[in-house]
Amino acid sequence: MKLSVKKKKVDSGMDKAKNVISNDSKFAIVEGYKIARTNVVFSLTAMNNNCVAVTSWSKGEGKSTATVNLAISFAKMNKRVLLIDTDLRRPNLHNLLKLDNKTGASDVIAKMGSFEKAVHHDVISYLDVLTSGAIPPNPSELIGSPYFAELLKKAKEEYDYVIMDTPPLGVVADTLLLKDFVAGYVLVVREKVTTHGDIENALQNVRLADSKVLGFLKVGCSTRGKGYKSRKYNYNYNNYYYSR
Repeated sequence: MKLSVKKKKVDSGMDKAKNVISNDSKFAIVEGYKIARTNVVFSLTAMNNNCVAVTSWSKGEGKSTATVNLAISFAKMNKRVLLIDTDLRRPNLHNLLKLDNKTGASDVIAKMGSFEKAVHHDVISYLDVLTSGAIPPNPSELIGSPYFAELLKKAKEEYDYVIMDTPPLGVVADTLLLKDFVAGYVLVVREKVTTHGDIENALQNVRLADSKVLGFLKVGCSTRGKGYKSRKYNYNYNNYYYSR
């Protein structure tokens, strides 16, 4: 009698990442990110800029997960995408994606590592990731340095799209140092966490920096009853909303 042996499935780091969209994700959530992607693409095209920053007002609003999911959605267009963790104070992407963080953005900026070796290639098809690297004593100075400008110039030339996960606006000012490199900011807001005051503060800070918010990505939304229609947001997809 021949016994069949069932092979154990080996998960990749992306498969293990909590709340990161995959082939097994709910259709509504995947479609919600496609809607977000389409709106961002139109904004980038209109401004002739292939770089966008994703931020929030405070920590714990799901910003990094939303940024990863947006980047995955972009990669699904078969466009070369680079996702960069620019939160040098409180790095998160390497933990979220189960990636090595020995060498990353801070090391490249400080000339302690090469861009080519620091980038994690093909985390999924068409998506590369540059983690934050070692936590430096002077993150604001590094982000505002000409060496960071060199890194980003190279990235924008080599990739179709560059998406940056940035620190929360209400925590540190590092995010606004990126304003000259990006088309604008996508602001992540979480239902029952982000307040109207938080949103107003975020918008005011971005305006004072002479930049713009391209749109809002709302996450953590409760499922509404049958027949519910969103009047506040342009699109309503189960757990995720996107509004211009």
